Amino acid sequence: MAYVPQTPNLGFPPIASHLAAFSGAGRSTPWKLGDIIRAVDPTYGVGEFIYLKGVASTAIGSWVTYNADDFSTTLLAANAIGPVAVAMAATVANEFGWYQISGKAIGLCLAGFVDDANVYATATAGSVDDAVVAGDRVKNAKGASAIGVPSGSFAEFEISRPFMDDGLAA
Repeated sequence: MAYVPQTPNLGFPPIASHLAAFSGAGRSTPWKLGDIIRAVDPTYGVGEFIYLKGVASTAIGSWVTYNADDFSTTLLAANAIGPVAVAMAATVANEFGWYQISGKAIGLCLAGFVDDANVYATATAGSVDDAVVAGDRVKNAKGASAIGVPSGSFAEFEISRPFMDDGLAA
């Protein structure tokens, strides 16, 4: 994916980048954590992205929950609670990067994921599946392809500020 920022703010890092922490002017990152921008990709269209802190083992396409207090991330897992995003780069611990929160996203999923399915957190941290698990549905997220599109363990998803609330309704 080649998302190009549309938000009129010069100097943002590329959407697919991840940066190590640095110290300058009393800040640990050159951009404000929690910044939200719009970007467009010629294939996938317009999306929204939030700038967050990475966590160990994050890969491109990892699903995470994030904390709006400090904009830290945790790989999505069963029983999670909070807003959800998809990593645009392998943004590991002590790094910062963009995570998609709306639009057509490419995310990690487990074998057998089918097109048009609801999305559920799994025991495999950072991946989702279509197997119904009460309380683990990722709301405002829907499969837009089967696994393998565009390749491997990835699928396309339609997301609109997804979240987990650990509710009992599947």
